[in-house]
Amino acid sequence: MTTETTQQCPASPSRRAVIGWGGAGLALGAAATGGAVAMTRTGDDVAPVAADAGAAVDFHGPHQAGIATPVQDRLHFAAFDVKTEDRAEFVRLLKDWTRAAARMTAGQPVGDAFGGLPEAPPEDTGEAMGLKPSRLTLTIGFGPSLFEKFGLKDRRPEALVDLPKFPGDNLEKARSGGDLCVQACADDPQVAVHAIRNLARIGMGKVVVRYSQLGFGKTSSTTPDAQTPRNLLGFKDGTRNIAGTETDRLKKFVWVGEKDGPDWMTGGSYLVARRIRMNIETWDRTSLQEQEDVFGRDKREGAPVGKAKEHDEPFLKAMKPDAHVRLAHPDANNGVTILRRSYSYTDGTDGLGRLDAGLLFLAYQRDVREGFIPLQRKLSRHDALNEYIQHVSSAVFAIPPGVRDKDDWWGRALFSEEA
Repeated sequence: MTTETTQQCPASPSRRAVIGWGGAGLALGAAATGGAVAMTRTGDDVAPVAADAGAAVDFHGPHQAGIATPVQDRLHFAAFDVKTEDRAEFVRLLKDWTRAAARMTAGQPVGDAFGGLPEAPPEDTGEAMGLKPSRLTLTIGFGPSLFEKFGLKDRRPEALVDLPKFPGDNLEKARSGGDLCVQACADDPQVAVHAIRNLARIGMGKVVVRYSQLGFGKTSSTTPDAQTPRNLLGFKDGTRNIAGTETDRLKKFVWVGEKDGPDWMTGGSYLVARRIRMNIETWDRTSLQEQEDVFGRDKREGAPVGKAKEHDEPFLKAMKPDAHVRLAHPDANNGVTILRRSYSYTDGTDGLGRLDAGLLFLAYQRDVREGFIPLQRKLSRHDALNEYIQHVSSAVFAIPPGVRDKDDWWGRALFSEEA
């Protein structure tokens, strides 16, 4: 499984180690410094390095890390457009990205950040040097538009449907869609930004960032004994999110099964990404009673109406008919359940003095047609929360299974001719 953090002894130097050796030239001498650089270049056998804290998360496994993995504190999400029409060149990029991702999630630089040829750009941008792995995970997804390229139309999964326009959607085209996405989650924002930046740098000329979003203040938990973090409206939401340890529920609701579609998706999942702007100023002028009625929870504990604690079983009929919890609960949706990894965002103000802030909603599921779409159809029509939010971007991606070992690469089963 890719959800385990590792605490192994370093097999090759971490970012911390490299900068430490590089900065101690007089003490360790040129030979030691040269040895450090050589070790970071050696092969692809990048056994994860766990620093004193901020451990590394396994990159290899049957599922991609960053889905059932315990949710990290920070996010950098990026969608890319593919610019090359050369299939072989794109496959090389996926292989290069995979090698870079394995190194960065292990806490290692992509290559030399310094000490290389003065005439050439460094192989790593360097801003994560000295930082711990910070539980960095990198998760790649393929958008519907990618399957229009490279002769892939007949390999597009039926479950990878274009999302319909829901009532109230006010989508920005430039912030929606994308041929590819990469979700970078880490406990240190600079580690997550470094990862996306280096993937974009490696992909220069072949892919271009279509849009990206920084996130903070995780609003979901995949750890059963942790409290659900609050969103920017001050409430806990999704308190019954699927935990990373719930093997049965992950299999039933998140992982694509062998008979669900094309073989190359077995062990994968589907991601819906929605940027949801919150009308913060309006919400802040709303009475506490109305806020609690909108959610169907009390604000202090996060307990459902009439209950005492966050995880108490809700009595849906005690809530108002348009309460968010009542409408979104699995019991009101034939058991529909999704795994959420959402983050808050703020992007300054909008020029009218209003905070540009909200939620980057990220939800993983086994089949979008049975997960997000029916759920959002109901919420978009009836949810009292709609008065205070607006969906401004939307995208869906097929998330391939995990990278099995150092010889495997992102998308191999989709792009290999023999697969």
